[in-house]
Amino acid sequence: MTGVEVGHSTHHRQAQKVELSPPNIKQKLTEVCLDGGKVRLRSQEKGKPAYWKEYKTGRLQGIYYGAFFQDNFSLINWVNSQNLARTIYCLGDGHDGVWNLFAQIADDQTRQEILDWYHLKENLYKIQASKKFLEQIEADLWQGVVEEAISKLRKTNYVGATNFISYLRKHRHRLVNYMYFQAEQLSSIASGAVESAVKQIDKRLQIVGAQWKSQNLPQMLQLRCAYLNRQLAPSA
Repeated sequence: MTGVEVGHSTHHRQAQKVELSPPNIKQKLTEVCLDGGKVRLRSQEKGKPAYWKEYKTGRLQGIYYGAFFQDNFSLINWVNSQNLARTIYCLGDGHDGVWNLFAQIADDQTRQEILDWYHLKENLYKIQASKKFLEQIEADLWQGVVEEAISKLRKTNYVGATNFISYLRKHRHRLVNYMYFQAEQLSSIASGAVESAVKQIDKRLQIVGAQWKSQNLPQMLQLRCAYLNRQLAPSA
């Protein structure tokens, strides 16, 4: 605004001074999505190459974002400290790390885990089969008739079918009637929004040549989430 150029180090110091915390939602919490991103860290030992570490991002109620670096405890505490509904839909992809986190949210009676529909579909189409057959299986899975889909798959010799059956068995309790869930708007059936948020955060953290100090990352992640949550007041 004044025409004076502000250097990168000044921006960095200002960012570190901003006091931020993950938002608390105003209504009952019914939906949680989790995903992970990666950030390049500067080695503490001189001459050693940079290395990559994962951070986790959560999306509550389809609106509120929080990101945590190597701090699963704070992520779980953030979610569990909300006003939890009787049923909480926990949406994620097929990675074990995400489901291990979900296992610490609420309790088994409250939590309903849902496998992301598009990840399910992506794995289905890895099978080397005719388009017609794959569309039949997709229709079964869309309507939640998983055992019927497995029965059809077991009668074939298509490459990849056995692996996909194992995938379905592993996530059987996370496979819902996606058509019904979407029609009744019970919850999201895909975690694309939180994946998009991770990409936006990555875009800032993974700028060319960027290497971060681990102690600076929590604040930067909260700053990026504050932007996504529209918590940052516009400059005058």
